Formats: sequence, structure tokens, C-alpha cells
Amino acid sequence: MSRHTEAFLEMMAVERGASPHTLDAYRRDLDRFAEFLKGDSVVAATPQDVAAFLRDLAKAGMAARTQARRLSALRQFFRFAFAEGWRPDDPTSRVAMPRLGRPLPKVLSEAEVDQLLEAARAVAPPQGLMVTALLELLYATGLRVSELVGLPFASLARDPAVLVVRGKGDKERMVPLSDPARAAVAAWLPLRAGLLDRKGSRWLFPSAAKSGHLTRSGFAAMLLRVGMKAGIDPRRLSPHVLRHAFASHLLAHGADLRVVQEMLGHADIATTEIYTHVLDAPKVRLVQQHHPLAGKS
Repeated sequence: MSRHTEAFLEMMAVERGASPHTLDAYRRDLDRFAEFLKGDSVVAATPQDVAAFLRDLAKAGMAARTQARRLSALRQFFRFAFAEGWRPDDPTSRVAMPRLGRPLPKVLSEAEVDQLLEAARAVAPPQGLMVTALLELLYATGLRVSELVGLPFASLARDPAVLVVRGKGDKERMVPLSDPARAAVAAWLPLRAGLLDRKGSRWLFPSAAKSGHLTRSGFAAMLLRVGMKAGIDPRRLSPHVLRHAFASHLLAHGADLRVVQEMLGHADIATTEIYTHVLDAPKVRLVQQHHPLAGKS
């Protein structure tokens, strides 16, 4: 290990508080770059050397995220080298970060959502009525989990067919409620009043938590228990997965992308467009598996 690398790692440990694991990762990344340079000094590397290193990683089939991590390590090192006066520039400043792409969200099928709701309805009250109302609301509206558990009781006051949601940036939006969601909430309300709301809680789903309402982790635990009853792999299930299912299923049935954007509360339609790629993924797999020219170069 060169004196430059030693000085860099010492700075990361002392000034940045980097953990031994992080320091070891930086050391390995710098060693691999040194091996690629075949004896040339790392601290004297050119932008062309860095770009060639990334091309070599890509050619070897390394994932874009790993390439990006290694470039990030080099950037940290060369910024330190520049600050120390070891070189007059940063050779990584003109090298673009590898494109990571955007992972497609996990989505349940419509049949799986039906299984989940059936399992929720089979849970004994009062928790069964509560989790059914939560799941019906989530699937009917695509709320963020923080919006769902923190729904004020007053959000139902204006119109029983519409839910008033205050989301990110304190922006208010109105989301229509499906008949099953309205029925599930109506079934929950008497128990809410009789069992959980003796002190007049302002929340639709009150609890003994410090916030006064059901917590995100509390709902996630309820969802996983219901998911197990429904036979759904816990690794495929989270509150956000039902938000994804809401958007994907609406688009699959012909909903307008702009309308879905408004209901999700997305500021940028590009965020909503990811769900169109979810719909396209099965078509891509179909072509790859069955087209006579698939796999031929």
C-alpha cells in the first residue's frame, strides 16, 4: 500500500470517522485500480486511466452499482490528493458516473391482493376490522404509509366518497374512495369509537403510541402477519408494495397517467412513469423467451 493510500485512509478514519469495514472497502477499491494501472502510480492517474478502468469493469460484467461505488472511492481519494497538493487536478471530475438504471418496484398481482384482503377479513375483530380498513384504504388510494397511519378522522368529513390527504410539502389532495374501502372504514368506525377512542383521539387509527396514531412499523407488522395467512412471501410484501399495486393495476385497466400522478401525490410525472415499465416487463420477458431470434447476436 502506497504512502498516499495510507494517508488517505488515515484521514478517512480520523476526520470522517469511517468504520473499519468502510476503510477496508476503500483499500480494496484503490488496490484494484493500482492493479489495473500495472505498476503506474495511482496518484498520477489520468482521466483516461479512470475511464479505461470503468470500461474494464463493465467488460468484466461488473454491476453498474459496483462500478459506481469504485468510482466514488476514486473520487474521494483524488479530492484528497488535490487538497494535499499531490496533484493539480481531480482526474475523476470529468468521468461520468455509470448509469444505474431504475429498479422496477415490486408489485402484487390482482389475485394476490384479493388473497391478502380475504385473509384480513378472516382476522378476528377488532384487529381484523382495523387491518381490513387499512388495506382497503391503501389499495383504493395508493397513500404513502405515513399518510395512511396518520389520517385524521376529519379527513372523512367532507365527502364519504372522497378522502382528503395532506402529503409531502403540506400539499392537500383529494382521492376518491372505492365502495369496498368505504364499507371497510364504516365497519371499523364503531369499534374505533368504542375501544380505542375513549379520550377523543383525532386520528382515524388511534393507538397508544407517542404520536397518538398507529405507527408505520405497527402497520407493517400487521401486514406481514396477514400476508403469511394469505400465503404471500414476506420478502415481496411491504406497505409500499400495495401503493405500487394501486398504481400499476389502475394503469393496466386504462387509467390516465396524469390522474394516477395526482392521486399518488407525485410532483413529477417521471416518477409515475416507472409503473408503465412495470407493465412492459412481462412483454419483454415474453419476447426474450419465445421470439425465434431471441438470444441470437
